[in-house]
Amino acid sequence: MSTTTDTRPTGGPAPGGERPRDERLLRTSPLRKLMSRPELGSVVGALAVLVFFAVAADGFLRPSSISTVLYASSTIGIMAVPVALLMIGGEFDLSAGVMVTSSALISSMFSYQMTANIWVGAGVSLLATLAVGAFNGFMLTRTKLPSFIVTLGTFLMLTGMNLGFTKLIDGTVSTKSIGDMEGFPSAHAVFASTIGIGGVDLKVTVVWWLGLVALASWVLLRTRVGNWIFAVGGNEDAARAVGVPVAKTKIGLYMGVAFGAWVSGQHLLFSFDTVQSGEGVGNELIYIIAAVIGGCLITGGYGSAVGSAVGALLFGMTSKGIVFAEWNPDWFKFFLGAMLLLATLLNTWVRKRAEATK
Repeated sequence: MSTTTDTRPTGGPAPGGERPRDERLLRTSPLRKLMSRPELGSVVGALAVLVFFAVAADGFLRPSSISTVLYASSTIGIMAVPVALLMIGGEFDLSAGVMVTSSALISSMFSYQMTANIWVGAGVSLLATLAVGAFNGFMLTRTKLPSFIVTLGTFLMLTGMNLGFTKLIDGTVSTKSIGDMEGFPSAHAVFASTIGIGGVDLKVTVVWWLGLVALASWVLLRTRVGNWIFAVGGNEDAARAVGVPVAKTKIGLYMGVAFGAWVSGQHLLFSFDTVQSGEGVGNELIYIIAAVIGGCLITGGYGSAVGSAVGALLFGMTSKGIVFAEWNPDWFKFFLGAMLLLATLLNTWVRKRAEATK
């Protein structure tokens, strides 16, 4: 009795002439890839706002106006980037706004009281600010309390310390002028200078902002840490089960927010050489709003650094567009709230459409 061997190569035509489909070899269409991007909704919204104010506000597209919009966007965007990464990791930080002021106060008061080079004060401020971020992450992971409670406590403590220490050391609610101290010109050049590019004068904060966006995007999309961030935000227990260092990841994310606060705080200080101790309260909500408008989910596990940048740009265009259009600025919060709702609804719809087409 003879035997017949099937010599058909693996992956060849199956009975009936159909070739089996390997899911790994299926190509994703460019449209499907585009629809799956978390920042798609914010990009559409930004284009709509740009066109709207280009028509409604005379001079909105002038080089000087573009410079003003980018500066306003960058001051929010520097913080929105690390806040977005933290939200992708499933947490948020209510102390981010006052931490910016704390960073500036430490730099100023240490340098002035110790008659030290400005850069010494900036270095001490960096260490102190990173310590606050590490404290937030450590308390969160050790106590298992919600990030709302942990960072609300830090927010209140920093708010009181900012005012209390400034009054105790300087006798007023603002710091002493440090504009004539050693190292101030070089620090001003790094954190608060103006750069001329193509006929447009840009604040150096725009460079910091774009650099942070590029760095954060690389971390999220090209490194193991990025996988950890998405995993922790998507399902913390599952991430821990497959060996993701959940505690270290969250502490690192909070320290990332602290670094952004340090950069923003140094810009605040070296732009004006004095700092008001009560500044920064409420800004943490603006950072969160920019991240949410950019496609981040409150529940974590979804978002992008580019989306946070677009969210900050939307904020800058709206805040300055209202001024250029000579409207009553009291309406700004209304437009900001409307953008938040519309962007969230659009991002949710885009995400559901992308999941349905997979």
